[in-house]
Amino acid sequence: MSGRYALQIGDVMVAVSQGYSLIRKGEKINLHLLGKRGTMKRPVKLWAWLFILFIFFGCSEEKNGTVVSHKVGGAAMAPREAMHFSSTGPANKNLTLVERKIIRNGELAFECSNLGETRKRVEEAIKKYGGYISNENEYRYTDRIEQSIIIRVPAENFDGLVADISQGVRRFDRKHIGSTDVTEEFLDIELRIKIKKETETRYRELLARAKNVKEILEIERELGKIREEIESVEGRLKYLQNQVAFSTLTVTFYEVISTPVAFFSKAKTGLKTGWNNFILFLVGVVSIWPFIVLFIGIIFVIRRLWKTKKQGKSSK
Repeated sequence: MSGRYALQIGDVMVAVSQGYSLIRKGEKINLHLLGKRGTMKRPVKLWAWLFILFIFFGCSEEKNGTVVSHKVGGAAMAPREAMHFSSTGPANKNLTLVERKIIRNGELAFECSNLGETRKRVEEAIKKYGGYISNENEYRYTDRIEQSIIIRVPAENFDGLVADISQGVRRFDRKHIGSTDVTEEFLDIELRIKIKKETETRYRELLARAKNVKEILEIERELGKIREEIESVEGRLKYLQNQVAFSTLTVTFYEVISTPVAFFSKAKTGLKTGWNNFILFLVGVVSIWPFIVLFIGIIFVIRRLWKTKKQGKSSK
């Protein structure tokens, strides 16, 4: 037999020579061949359809540098890889790799034997990993002295900083390392900025074609609103960029004060508290002096009346 025929699988038409057969694992697969009018001449096995369709689409799409999933008979066929990149070709222009935006932060709290040495070690670790101190506080309690430092460090150095500061710590009072994925919000803000800037550009084009003062004023008012919204969203974007680029670590360490010092400190605090309470009492007494004078006057009148009444009874 001679001539060419067409193989039809779903909506796909593949030209084959008459008598063409496909050999796989020693089995001969008969194909549905269509004549000039498209009538079925020989039965075809269902799995042959699936195999030919997979080979045909796989070859044609890998040429464009992408791999997609296909549905055959209602079932989805997953690609071998999540993504396939091509170094050349127009398809690569439409393929975008989204970098995840992660905000990392942590908190460490522990006791130390020497406050000064621990502070020095923490500062050396900060300098080593290119960080800086954004805020610090020192607290003096009756039984301890405590320092709290907020550190900003490049995100890629966060784990190294935590490891260095944690060295030599026997027990943590508190340790927390967390992260927040802001990729979705990041992409949403970028898209909003792009749309608003395009809107601003169109308003400026309308402003250039405005014919009277009324139109100019209306367009300028709308431009002002758009510009305000753009600046607000850009501010949020810059904040997220800073939070992603630099991680935040709060380190709190304290030194316990010896018992004798704690006793005298408590005694001093008690004397001070007692004196303050005495001052408050005097202030309270002064503030209610009218009521005190009134009360004394009432007592004086009552005693005077009582004495007068008693003397009257004696005279009788």
